[in-house]
Amino acid sequence: MSSELLINVTPSETRAAVVENGVLQEVFIERSESRGLVGNIYKGKVCRVLPGMQAAFVEIGLPRAAFLHASDISIPKGQTGDLEASAVTPPITSLLREGQELMVQVIKDPMGTKGARLTTQLSVSSRYLVYMPEAEGIGISLKIEDEAERERLKQCLLEKMPISSGGYIMRTAAEGGSEAEIAADLQFLHRLWQKLTERRKQLACGEALYEDLPLALRALRDLITPEIERIRIDAKESYQAACHFADSVMPECLNRLEWYPGPRPLFDLFSVEDEIQKALERKVLLKSGGYLIFDQTEAMTTIDVNTGGFVGHKNLEETIFKTNLEAAHAIARQLRVRNLGGIIIIDFIDMIELSHREQVLRALEQAMQTDRAKHKISAVSELGLVEMTRKRTRESLGHILCEPCPSCQGRGYTKNVETVCYEIFREILRESKQYESKQFLILASQDVIDRLNDEDSTKVAELEQLIGKPILFQCEPQYGREQYNVVLM
Repeated sequence: MSSELLINVTPSETRAAVVENGVLQEVFIERSESRGLVGNIYKGKVCRVLPGMQAAFVEIGLPRAAFLHASDISIPKGQTGDLEASAVTPPITSLLREGQELMVQVIKDPMGTKGARLTTQLSVSSRYLVYMPEAEGIGISLKIEDEAERERLKQCLLEKMPISSGGYIMRTAAEGGSEAEIAADLQFLHRLWQKLTERRKQLACGEALYEDLPLALRALRDLITPEIERIRIDAKESYQAACHFADSVMPECLNRLEWYPGPRPLFDLFSVEDEIQKALERKVLLKSGGYLIFDQTEAMTTIDVNTGGFVGHKNLEETIFKTNLEAAHAIARQLRVRNLGGIIIIDFIDMIELSHREQVLRALEQAMQTDRAKHKISAVSELGLVEMTRKRTRESLGHILCEPCPSCQGRGYTKNVETVCYEIFREILRESKQYESKQFLILASQDVIDRLNDEDSTKVAELEQLIGKPILFQCEPQYGREQYNVVLM
């Protein structure tokens, strides 16, 4: 499978896209005015402890206080013997008090009205390792499935790591890594943590102790796999910085780095711009003629599968089965491109045969195997729905690039003209009983005024007769359909 990493850099934003066989699989966007916070370490102050929620709010210098749950607070060494949390989480009041200062790390960016989520289980990452100074033990990425390789990596780390030096997790990229490379990563992380330890003593509350790499370099560290054949960067300075970073941290990637100076925009080469636009739409067309409908809400994301124009060749059950199979692969890709997380409900077209249901579920599980985000897929429910969860650490693509419609406030629909006109009638009646006036002036949008002067003109005349006062109309081009004012004159 041919894969490429494309990095587009401008002064205002950086974008990274993973493309497989010419098709967009993932896209990451970081804007200079709103960089992601995941991985950053801050010195914070507890501003409120909530025993009923087993949580606390911590000020870390952001517009909204961040959220820290008791399960994300590290227990002092000696109380736990490995990287796993204690089975019973102590009461939050025994762990924190208001006004207490502590070092915290962001594990989820602020989303919507929610502040960032924090942990006190600090960690710093390199190419092959995650170092957790306050933990103990060694963990190996579950995506490294070969038992012999897992044991080799564990032994290699045991031989190189200092005694009682903290906890480690071997990342997926460590598979096949040499002892020298792992040892170099280990030394880099310990030097980094030593510098951070010296600096943390001088920090004031709300200041950052450590900030993760910018997206262009973070993409090299986190997204590069053996399948990535080329890494194209369209900005000369970012390309040079990437070369310097790769030379010191991941030299095996140097020969894959390319500076792209071409006249055609880098993201246009693989139609990435078009795919981003499509990922903002509710409807996703399938090649067979079927389609998917995505609806993202605060509570969950729902996905509806439809046959659309696909009529099949044999019978209805076979048509439905083929549509669902195609949809399973399309859904897995769309979840990555759109970066949808939390609870996801998939409404596949109802299938009568049990074997077809199982095959569609297996197809979805197989398509999700390449997803870096942690996820869990349940069996098909009695209602024919597939429930799944996908870990969410950053805003979805739609939330980054879009905002709620000012006309509908994000509902996805607006009141029809008839409804708005009848609301105006009720408001006139209400005000005519409460206030004295000679006449009423209605300020509204063009389509509302047109209806009042046309279809509802008889009703307006009856209302004028009822209240005994004339009603005038004035069009306001800047008003949305649901906006209007009743002015007393």
